[in-house]
Amino acid sequence: MNFDLQPTLENELIKIVPLQEEDFEKLYGVAADPLVWEQHPNKNRYQREVFQNFFKGAMESKGAFLITEKETGNVIGSSRYYELDEENNSVAVGYTFIGRAYWGKGHNKALKKLMFDYAFQFVDKIILHIGETNFRSQKATEKLGAKKIDTIEVAYYGEPVKTNFVYQVDKEDWIKNSL
Repeated sequence: MNFDLQPTLENELIKIVPLQEEDFEKLYGVAADPLVWEQHPNKNRYQREVFQNFFKGAMESKGAFLITEKETGNVIGSSRYYELDEENNSVAVGYTFIGRAYWGKGHNKALKKLMFDYAFQFVDKIILHIGETNFRSQKATEKLGAKKIDTIEVAYYGEPVKTNFVYQVDKEDWIKNSL
């Protein structure tokens, strides 16, 4: 499998590029808003020290992206591929956050379309882990056609264990119902 976990991808709305160490300040400028994390299991990620831990994990994942608005180049958030599983023919997409100025304007949908279309060239299933209290992300994920398949306990990179729902999008369903 030749799945590059950090390709550069773009569409008419956004561009995603591999996350670099020098992107920290620009990305933290988006992440520093407490309301971005309001429904997230790790509500204090807006704090610099907590976000530094998150960013370190993103860099070490070797699958993280910086999301920019295509027209302006403004940084709007981050996402990543992780847990590439050749045996299960799946990859996870997540750790996504987008600045509030871009909520409800199609940026998340454009991001997921880019990432899913690319991933489905290599795998048959995309997995998403969503915090049990992150209703906004659950709703957005379900709009993409994802189905809840499990509940798990997850400890992110030095953070406490939290309950997450596992969602799955199957390639054939995505192709049939693609955005």
